[in-house]
Formats: sequence, C-alpha cells, structure tokens
Amino acid sequence: MASSNFGRRDFLKAAAAMSATAAIPGLFPGVANAARTNELNILVWEGYNSDNVLDPFRREFDTKVSAENVISDPDAVNKLRAGETKVWDLINLNNPWARELLYPEGLIKPLDQERFKPYFDKMMDEFKWPYKWAMSLDNKELLGMTQRFGPLSFVVNTDVISRPMAEDQGFNLFMDPKMKGRYGILTWANWNIYHMCITAGFSPFRKHTKEEMQKFKEVATYIFKNAKMASDDHLAMNQALITGEIDAYFTGGTYSCSVARYDGFSNVRGITPKEGPIDGKGGIVWVEVTSIVNNPNLSTKAEDFLEYVQRPDVSKNVAFAEGSHNPVTQMGIPEVMNAFTKKELDAIQFDSLEWELEHCADYDVNPDYAEMLELYTAARREAKG
Repeated sequence: MASSNFGRRDFLKAAAAMSATAAIPGLFPGVANAARTNELNILVWEGYNSDNVLDPFRREFDTKVSAENVISDPDAVNKLRAGETKVWDLINLNNPWARELLYPEGLIKPLDQERFKPYFDKMMDEFKWPYKWAMSLDNKELLGMTQRFGPLSFVVNTDVISRPMAEDQGFNLFMDPKMKGRYGILTWANWNIYHMCITAGFSPFRKHTKEEMQKFKEVATYIFKNAKMASDDHLAMNQALITGEIDAYFTGGTYSCSVARYDGFSNVRGITPKEGPIDGKGGIVWVEVTSIVNNPNLSTKAEDFLEYVQRPDVSKNVAFAEGSHNPVTQMGIPEVMNAFTKKELDAIQFDSLEWELEHCADYDVNPDYAEMLELYTAARREAKG
C-alpha cells in the first residue's frame, strides 16, 4: 500500500509544516472529571455538527454535545497527537487515517464488533462487512463506522463546459491556456495537492521521484498563477460559478456543489475524469470513518452516538445536513433510499454515482505530503505577489 512508506518522521514533518495545533486544556468544562455521562465532544467534518443531526441526540440522550469542524485530515490527526485525545470522544475523518495512523499509534479504540457489525450488513454493497477502510490492517479490529462518501475532483458550469468534454479532459482542463483566468481554486490544501499530482500525471499515493516533485511544483505554480480566484469556502465558489465569474473550480465534487444543485442550479456539476494515472483512474472517492478516540476519560455516550447516526431517519439527516449534501452508505437500506426525493437524488448526482465510483481510486495517504505542502504553499504565496 502507498501509505506503508509514510513513517512517523514524515508525518511529523507534515504536521510541523501546517499551522501548529496545541492541546486545548479546559476547552470543554468537565473533560477532566470522572463519569462523563452527559457530555460528548466530537471533531467532525462539516455536516455532523448540524443542529438537525445533533439536537435530537441532545434531547433523547440528555447530553451536551460540543462539536468542532475538521479543516483537514492531517490537521485533525495532529490535534490528537498533540494531546487532544483528552478532549475529544469521536473523530470523523476520511478513510485511510484510522487504519494507517490513528489505530497503530494508539489514538483511537476498536469498536465492539458484535454491536456494530450488523449495521455493515445493511449498507450498500461496496461497504458491506468486512469493509477494508473500517478495519485494522490485520482485519481483526473494527475501527470505525462509515456513512458519508462521494467523488471529489473538480466542478464545472455545464452551460459553458460540457460534462463529456470535462470528463474527457480531466484535470488537463486547468492546464489549457484557454482556461487562464476562467477558473477558481477551492483551497483545501490536502485535496489540492492530490489533484495537482494527478494533473502532473502521477498518483499521489506513493513515493515520488525528483522529476515528479519538480513537475508537481510546476503544476502548482501554474494552477495558482492562472486562477481567477481562490477561497476555502465552497459556497462562495459555487456562487462565483453561478454568476459567471468563473467557469470551473479546481477541487470539488458532490460535497462542495450539491447545495447549489439542490437550489436549482443543476448546471453546477462535479466531474470525475474518465481516466488518469492512479491505475488508470483520474478521480478520487472519499469515505468518512467515524472512530472512538482513545480518551482516558471517554464519554459513555460515544458508542451511543455512533449507533444513533446509523438510524435510517438520522442517516437521511446526515446526508442532507445544511452546507453539504452527500450519499451515505446506508442508502443500501430501502427505508433510507426511499426517503430521498427525485430532487435530492439529483442534488447528489445519483444518476452518475455508480459510474463515478468505478472511475475513482480510494482516497489514501501521500507519503511525500510534507515536501509537497511546502511547494504548494510557496506556489500560493508567489501567486499572491
């Protein structure tokens, strides 16, 4: 596996290159107290912090739930490494981190298989037990529960750039001189780096040669230099696409554009390249895994929450949380699937989901992330002048 070359020293270098995150003593009152039965602290990607997901749990379980948004997977892992295992009870990250880093380093705890295995048996076929990314490397321990997932490559205005054309060109679209000043960058660094690797013609999920690192630098410099705008706000990026300020944006997919589609802008569409350098694939699919943090004073409600979000009605709420709409693995349950309206299925591009998954590689760890982050940051700084 590509991530097998990603050692502790490499990750610490990556963490150091990112904004430092210290432990947060006293962030949540009562964390250090015994018998934490009425509070739960979760570190999650946007959506799980939505009131329509959390409020029913708060009422039913009489629990104070405090949530903080993940801004990048490496940053969240860094938080736990910095000592925040004493703060958080649950962590929600993309698929490789639990298996590759969190569990081997003792940052998360295995789940009770007898309690949670039956939920996998009801999921969509791709995620049924034993699902690789939810299991330990030896496949003996269950490390988390899957739910939201989706392809994430780039987004276009199909009134200007047709879907077939975008799928055929893939990320080469952004290297076309005709696209200068016509696209934006959704600045999610971890994803941008992966996509710049694909644009440069190689997989991000392995060690890279000096020549490939140079090619990455050139692509990163070009992408930033010729972008019309850059923002980490996917809603703002969609608005720019809708108003015609840009015709496409680099890094995006169902997660980023589904709200605009639900609001009636079906010309805003996430694109998966037809082919690419990752064993012939040019797209990447992410799958979130929610795990229990190895907190020495773990909330007694952690497993209850993991079970709660698996309920059919809550699964639908998770899928259609404000800010981001996504497919969920529980769509294998007829009750969940039937709860989606035609409009909602269109918002998450369900019509092409199967095809896109076939053309996507699984999100994984980049062993050269630290070095690429430095090159990426320098290219962004240079573009700002």
